[in-house]
Amino acid sequence: MSTTDLLSATGALVLVVGLIFLLRWGAPLLRPRLSGAHGARLVVAAQLALDAKRRLVLVQCDGQQLLVLSGGATDVLLPLPPAPAPTAFTVDTV
Repeated sequence: MSTTDLLSATGALVLVVGLIFLLRWGAPLLRPRLSGAHGARLVVAAQLALDAKRRLVLVQCDGQQLLVLSGGATDVLLPLPPAPAPTAFTVDTV
């Protein structure tokens, strides 16, 4: 094995290890842009597996919550009723 071969192999190894460290550092910076999470209009808030086929998913879209039942013959979209306003009460002091 000549010196040129040894230097070439060492240089290639340094390049690959450098790329691995660069990607490890840069991947978290790119993740919000790739996933679309920044300013997303559609968010899956919760999901529940009902059985092996069907799933109930709570979806938030533009501030409105919807229930989606999926996995059967047809998917069903159910709007949630608005949450009741909290009732105000007064406390009488004696």
